Amino acid sequence: MQKKTWILNFSVFFLHIFTSSKALDVTQFGAIGDGVTDDSQAFLKAWEAVCSGTGDGQLIVPAGMTFMLQPLKFQGSCRSTPIIVQVLGNLVASSRGNWEGDKDQWILFSDIEGLVVEGNGEINGQGSSWWEHKGSSRPTALKFKSCNNLRLSGLTHVDSAKAHIHINNCNGVSISNLRINAPESSPNTDGIDVAVSSNVIIQDCLIATGDDCIAINSGTSNIRISGIDCGPGHGISIGSLGKDGETASVEDVCVQNCNFRGTTNGARIKTWPGGSGYARRITFSGITLDNVENPIIIDQHYNNGGSEETTDDKSSAVEVSKVVYSNFVGTSKSEYGVDFRCSEAVPCTEIFMKDVKIETASSGLGQVAQGQCLNVRGLECLALSTNMFSSSEFPEQTCMLPQPSVQPNTRPMQDPLWVYGSGGKRLRVFNLVLNSFIFVVLYMF
Repeated sequence: MQKKTWILNFSVFFLHIFTSSKALDVTQFGAIGDGVTDDSQAFLKAWEAVCSGTGDGQLIVPAGMTFMLQPLKFQGSCRSTPIIVQVLGNLVASSRGNWEGDKDQWILFSDIEGLVVEGNGEINGQGSSWWEHKGSSRPTALKFKSCNNLRLSGLTHVDSAKAHIHINNCNGVSISNLRINAPESSPNTDGIDVAVSSNVIIQDCLIATGDDCIAINSGTSNIRISGIDCGPGHGISIGSLGKDGETASVEDVCVQNCNFRGTTNGARIKTWPGGSGYARRITFSGITLDNVENPIIIDQHYNNGGSEETTDDKSSAVEVSKVVYSNFVGTSKSEYGVDFRCSEAVPCTEIFMKDVKIETASSGLGQVAQGQCLNVRGLECLALSTNMFSSSEFPEQTCMLPQPSVQPNTRPMQDPLWVYGSGGKRLRVFNLVLNSFIFVVLYMF
């Protein structure tokens, strides 16, 4: 009898452990998910609960539902660390005509330590209603500000009014396995923008937009980008830097094993005349090009489409130095594979190239693309060859890994056992475990 009682008590205890998940679901707070009803307030209530420590720090956006949202700010700091937001359903922005509130961004996460945003859902910025108003304020779809140890993965991002994702003032960021899509003609729809952030990894993403696939802006260091499939779009860019006399700083950036397909640029560094500061220790390596208009470009006369008069050299410029290009292969849409347009006042220095094999796409005869250099110290590139150095010794490539940071210790959110029901309110594992233990207890007695 004591043995049976022990088994019964153990069964109840075991059942309690496996069926006491406290993950919160936005539908518990009134979200409808019909794609029409404004679910903003329900999301804010759900966030307030999970941030305050309810729900084991886990918030679910359930599958099979579409939630229409006005601009939202999910603010920290939070009692729970990490905070896990699993997006399994779809989020859709209000159209421009029905927009209410902030036009700087649609969804903002701010001041949250150890934030995880993941899932196989879709974030749709409804950008088509904004694109014709290019000169007006347009919102970035998803922005993270002061979120250290951030992880973002798995989602699909489409049709932002402006940039799709913006990372600002964050340390220790991992971005992976995203799909980002917007029409080639959509203005300023960058895939991922990073500014004033350090120790950032971006890897294994498919990005096709109307602007930069990835842009690394001022205040950044220790950035690693790999496994990016980019195109259409404007390539992977350092900058633009130095606008309106800005003192810029970008250093220790590694871009490797990326593909560019039909893009206007491949590996690009762009700075405005009149700026100051530096962009240094930058490596582009293992790059495949398919009909890219400007495969390798440094432009210190950047003016974002302004008149030629605004590109005249000024007395200052952002200094570009210690840049390595290695193992490039593919085709250029233009006759030039390399285009360095550096400042006369502050020339580019220590530019290294090795195993750069770029042919012109139009010739069809394996014709080697040409190179042109303006104000680059020590580098002759009028005839582009496979080995070009600015000195006799090629520098050791140190594609820097971001410094180790504490990543959120989270259990897998999509283990096959843990499948959310259609309403997202309860786990099917509840019924599985419950039925199993009832059977065992009845059998034992």
